[in-house]
Amino acid sequence: MSDFAFLFPGQGSQSVGMLAGLAEAHEQVRATFDEAGNVLGMDLWQLVSTGPEEQLNRTELTQPAILSASVAVWRIWNDLGGPMPAKLAGHSLGEYSALVAAGSIDFDKAVAIVAERGRQMQAAAPAGRGAMAAVLGLDDEVVEAICREVAEDQVVAPANYNSPGQIVIAGDAAAVERAMHKCSEAGARRAVILPVSVPSHSELMQPAADAMSDVLADVEIRSPAIPVIHNCDVAEHDDADGIRSALVAQLHSPVRWTESVREITGSGIMKLAECGPGKVLSGLGRRIERGAQWTALEQPGAIEETINDWRENNK
Repeated sequence: MSDFAFLFPGQGSQSVGMLAGLAEAHEQVRATFDEAGNVLGMDLWQLVSTGPEEQLNRTELTQPAILSASVAVWRIWNDLGGPMPAKLAGHSLGEYSALVAAGSIDFDKAVAIVAERGRQMQAAAPAGRGAMAAVLGLDDEVVEAICREVAEDQVVAPANYNSPGQIVIAGDAAAVERAMHKCSEAGARRAVILPVSVPSHSELMQPAADAMSDVLADVEIRSPAIPVIHNCDVAEHDDADGIRSALVAQLHSPVRWTESVREITGSGIMKLAECGPGKVLSGLGRRIERGAQWTALEQPGAIEETINDWRENNK
């Protein structure tokens, strides 16, 4: 068995110009984006390459763009003969990238699904109703208690357990503001509103979850060839119904990322590679498990270098 895992990033890792260097070296990048663009009826690579940024940041376009970037990196890894990881996980949206990599969902189907996921998430909470905020420097239990204390008749709760001392909260905008103020009083190093239009992973996403349950019911889902750890329950599912349920629950449940990474490293896997745009997960990972080896694969040459290093170490 291989001794490493792949992690796939979620929303927030997008940027205009992402994977440009990799695309110059590997035709697979453009081919993957063209495949996704055919599903969406648009030139997705053009949008990613030149913007405008406001359009790329529209949730229903951001999600297919990050999925495509992650799958492109995965395909290049395979084209170059990279060994198969022992486990996969994805942060929120990245869970779909992981399932594509595991052969559980076809890429073209996943593109359509995540575009619809973006539309349903936006529709579930009208602009201005919801908010998300990052809280740094408080224990999980303190943030959880503050959210319960200030919720009143509104929604506010942890949405992302990203790393020790970094939690994202989400819910009704006013309740999020109250929680931020209380967290600052409790000694948070920072409490800052995030520039997102959707209160992801909160109860406000229940309408989106209901809609996606119907969408996923018609999608063929196969047993993953590589185990995928899911966000909502930090568990592996190998049957279609279990995977569907986890993808639906994910929309209105917190992303238990710290636990997911520790589930991987606790099984003895101490090499983890971020397969997609950016280095967000690598940064979080170093705060979760300092003893692990963290690698981001987006830069030209990083895939080849990682494959060579890991081959050398496994001789």
